[in-house]
Amino acid sequence: MANFAKSNVPRFSVDVYQNEYLPEGGSEVNAVVTVTATGGGTIGSAVSAPVHAPGRQPSAAVAIMVDCSGSMDYPPAKMRGARDATAAAIDALRDGTRFAVIGGTHVAKEVYPGGGRLAVADATTREQAKQALRRLSAGGGTAIGTWLRLADRLLSAADATIRHGILLTDGRNEHESPQELRAALDECAGRFTCDARGVGTDWEVKEVTGIASALLGTADIVADPAGLAADFTRMMETAMGKEVADVLLRVWTPVGTTIRFVKQVAPTVADLTARRTEAGPRAGDYPTGSWGDESRDYHLCVTVPPAGLGQEMLAARVSLVVPQTAGSVQNLGAQGLVRAVWTDDMAASTSINPQVAHYTGQAELAQAIQKGLDLRKAGDFDGATAKLGRAVQLASASGNADTAKLLAKVVDVVDAATGTVRLKTRVAEADEMTLETRSTKTVRVKK
Repeated sequence: MANFAKSNVPRFSVDVYQNEYLPEGGSEVNAVVTVTATGGGTIGSAVSAPVHAPGRQPSAAVAIMVDCSGSMDYPPAKMRGARDATAAAIDALRDGTRFAVIGGTHVAKEVYPGGGRLAVADATTREQAKQALRRLSAGGGTAIGTWLRLADRLLSAADATIRHGILLTDGRNEHESPQELRAALDECAGRFTCDARGVGTDWEVKEVTGIASALLGTADIVADPAGLAADFTRMMETAMGKEVADVLLRVWTPVGTTIRFVKQVAPTVADLTARRTEAGPRAGDYPTGSWGDESRDYHLCVTVPPAGLGQEMLAARVSLVVPQTAGSVQNLGAQGLVRAVWTDDMAASTSINPQVAHYTGQAELAQAIQKGLDLRKAGDFDGATAKLGRAVQLASASGNADTAKLLAKVVDVVDAATGTVRLKTRVAEADEMTLETRSTKTVRVKK
């Protein structure tokens, strides 16, 4: 079992990258906000505050949801792979972590430990859980909302800092309505985070990515069941590295300023705009989930009241908070300021900040891929060619080599620089699903 102990408490810092200069009458301000959490000292210019006491390991509770529907036996390697993967994830649990295994069909069943409880990870309970996995068998339908609700009930009973789920499915959510799944996600949002994986090629990409998005986790495809164990191990190791849960990006704006959008843009694109909750006068909180030692980038766009030349104003103030009991929050001490300055210097006001330009392109890249694949499925091959060609052009320009490789499995690239492509006549279903699932992954801008 890996050792995940940390020698220092996590600290947060905020850095802002923007061109603050606007022409006379200009009103749109864009900024990329980099948030960094580190176990050592502060990275960046902001002062940051520790989140938990020195030497105290954050507690964690994990629920592993394994698809046990009838299709998991076709081929039998899927069920074997799921058992092996869950066993590998259990081995990666840190001692003292509370955990449960759930078998999912058209109903959700407790596989281990049962009785509405969570087990506490140690050598004995890990072995007992792996013994219980041997009894897993495939049969029944798929109703993922029931799996999530059971995971929520089990995790909510734990006095844990970090609550996390891992969900594996191989098929479409055919035994409950989309509205029922949406309702379950709405109930679970903010209560635990969840990584979702689709194994094989018979599942629905938008369902799996929608689950991960709603629950602030990751989504991916594991086309070959033989790759599940390694993927589950990585997911669990990442979960065990999380130290702070429920971090909120708090954005304050002055009177007359409106927020156009708040998006996470690295390591993946995720629009947080509609997830705002009000946090006092002119302030709103945007959920970011759980954090370990990592860095993420957010694109903030605000509209400010136009002003005259030479004037300047604070367009937004970004800080980080975590909820406490009785509705209060702990401020993590890290803060970034977004400014607006009006100038008649044409060169200054028309310059585009490299970080903003890069991530605007990355967001367009994700949209072009998703739209292109939708058009291809709908039989609009001209429209698909145009969108996927634009995606190739953007991936090439931004240095997103991984996405470029995935695109090359769906289109023949004639000229990447101009986005000239031809749709391939035959595309492996796994390749198309991989491109769609990973379309929101971005590369960091070179700063």
